[in-house]
Parts: sequence; structure tokens; C-alpha cells
Amino acid sequence: MHIFDELKERGLVFQTTDEEALRKALEEGQVSYYTGYDPTADSLHLGHLVAILTSRRLQLAGHKPYALVGGATGLIGDPSFKDAERSLQTKDTVEGWVTSIQGQLSRFLDFENGENKAEMVNNYDWFGSISFIDFLRDIGKYFTVNYMMSKDSVKKRIETGISYTEFAYQIMQGYDFFVLNQDHNVTLQIGGSDQWGNMTAGTELLRRKADTTGHVITVPLITDSTGKKFGKSEGNAVWLNADKTSPYEMYQFWMNVMDADAVRFLKIFTFLSLDEIEEIRQQFEAAPHERLAQKVLAREVVTLVHGEEAYKEALNITEQLFAGNIKNLSVKELKQGLRGVPNYQVQADDNLNIVELLVSSGVVNSKRQAREDVQNGAIYVNGDRIQDLDYVLNDDNKLENELTVIRRGKKKYFVLTY
Repeated sequence: MHIFDELKERGLVFQTTDEEALRKALEEGQVSYYTGYDPTADSLHLGHLVAILTSRRLQLAGHKPYALVGGATGLIGDPSFKDAERSLQTKDTVEGWVTSIQGQLSRFLDFENGENKAEMVNNYDWFGSISFIDFLRDIGKYFTVNYMMSKDSVKKRIETGISYTEFAYQIMQGYDFFVLNQDHNVTLQIGGSDQWGNMTAGTELLRRKADTTGHVITVPLITDSTGKKFGKSEGNAVWLNADKTSPYEMYQFWMNVMDADAVRFLKIFTFLSLDEIEEIRQQFEAAPHERLAQKVLAREVVTLVHGEEAYKEALNITEQLFAGNIKNLSVKELKQGLRGVPNYQVQADDNLNIVELLVSSGVVNSKRQAREDVQNGAIYVNGDRIQDLDYVLNDDNKLENELTVIRRGKKKYFVLTY
């Protein structure tokens, strides 16, 4: 299957400037292309993964990727579909974020082998040395204010106010495309659908200043079947950095996607063939309660992002917590699996009687409720059911001398730390 047809079949093409011309270019030989990532945090998230994996698919098809991390544009801030201006970060902060993101990107693209090995670029390398006067004379003159204001990303901010700093962002992104075209013969840019206005600013600059044609592919903004989007601005970010979102948390994220989304996400986020995904779809629809699509999705993406060992650890944590086998897990694994559950720091003067501790730690609201839960067998300490009202926690309950895990009922976990 032609790479462009595969991208469409997987639901990865939202817009393109000239489909027929782009398809022809991809057929005739190696195309150099780039995707840009602004350092707005020290990690990319799942929203970025769509463009990253699309870039990888093109590389596997023989084309040459350039991964641009915006050390310059990250200092300015993209106004696209933001309600308010971003807070400007210090240069040192942005430089640190650039380094971190470059490290993440290096895991997904091949930067070492073949004629089409990936190249890492940073737009601060060309913006850092250009003067304001030169930029206005050599680049700014190719953009009319009318053209810039016609962009949806700008229109939406005119009413609430947009600074000249952010207004000029689209010219900077356009110049990125121009520089990469002139220096590396890059003729294709890939980005999210919210970047269409910025990306076509680049094709316009190429046409007017260099009399050459550039192509654009936007990948869709990924939403679930309820319309909820993946992205940190929604407060539900799943980060690619294991310290921000653990492999276990990422595993749980994919295990919990809705049935209506699971097969579609397999096409977008995995490198399973379309035939393999069709086979999974048939099995999944025959027995959706077995959650085959979610299990495969979790396995593939966690392995892709964090490696096979991290996937196996996430699977083991899931299975042991489900079975209540707390003692089968290390403290390191427990911290990963129980991140985000209520936590109580045990004080030196705390009464460690089970009833007293359940109340002081906030597991229950009253001694009466605590006594009922203990007597009814609803309380577990490190996986062991406790039904003795006089039970007192001691050093034997401290796992690796760091924490104790209390479970109330089937699923409610609480962590005591010392």
C-alpha cells in the first residue's frame, strides 16, 4: 500500500495542501520532511505522539525526517487556539526543555542508520543570529497584515487581544520551513490540525521568496468518542516522561479507553499492520468483555514509549493489585501502581490500633464506621484481611521500612508512609 494511502486508512490525514502533487512526490523518490515541537514543558505528551509516529511511518517508507525542537519559537509562544497568551519562560528553562524533548524524540526516529536517517534541528540556530531589521526586510515583507489576520488562530484572539509577539509567531514558523528547504531540501511539513495556519505561512513564504512548492499534512486532533481531546490543556495529559506519567499509569490509560475508540486508536498509535488490526477487531467485537483491543493497545504503546521491561512491570503491577497480592510487589512497584491514591504520613504520636488509625489517616470518617469495616472483613493491611478490633500495626507491617498499604473493600487503596 502507498504510504499516503496507509496514512489515510489509519485516519492520520486531516488536511493537505495538494494531495495529488504530494502523492506524486512521495512516489517519485525520497522526500525530506519536518515536524516541529515547541518546548512548552519538559516533556511531550500523547497529543504529540500522533505526529511523532506519523513521522516514523514516513521514515520507515524511505523518506527523511527532520525533528525540529523550537528553541526560538519556544521563547515566544504559539497563539494557536489558546484563549490567553502563554507565560514567557526564561532562556535557561527553554534550553533545558529543548534538551529533554530532543532526548524523547531520539527514541522514536532512527538517527543513526541509512540514507534517510533522521536529523535533529533547533530553530534557535538561525533565529539567534538574525537581526530584527534583517528579519523585517528579508522575511516580514512577504506577509501582509491582511493575510496574517485571516488565520483562524489569530481571528479567535483578536477580540480578547493578541500581542505583536504572538502575532508574529506564524512568520517565525514560516521561516523555519524556508530555512529547512534552502539548507536541507525539506519540502513537506507535518503537524497537528491546529497548526494549519502556521504551516501554510511556510508554503506561502516558499512560494513568494524561493519560487518553490512546499507541502503540508496535518494530522487530526485526537479525541475520544465523546469529543474529549488528548492534551495537557485539558488537564488530562498523559506524558511521555516516565517520571510524570509512569508506565503503569500509561498502561491504565489505554486499558480504560472506550470500546468505541479502541480499534481506531490501534490504527493511530501502533505499528501493527492494518490486516492484524482487522483480525483484532473481529475478535474484539465477538467478545468485547475480554477487552482484547485495549490489552493490545496498552501493550503496544507502553512498549513503544517505555520499552518491553516497563510494559511487563506495568502488567505485573496491574495483575497483582487486582488480586490484592501487595506483598508480591516491591515498594518501587507499589509507588508506581498507587501513585495518586490517598496518602497519610504516620506521626510519632499516632495510635497504631487499626480502628484509631483508620480514622486518623482518613480511610473512614468515624470509629463506628472503622469498627464495622474491620468486623465485616472490608479492611486489608498489605493484602492481609484484618478482623481483629485490637490489631495494632508494628514494624512488620512496614514494607521495606517505607510504607503500609491499606485496602478498603475491593478497590479503595490508601498508603501510609513513615
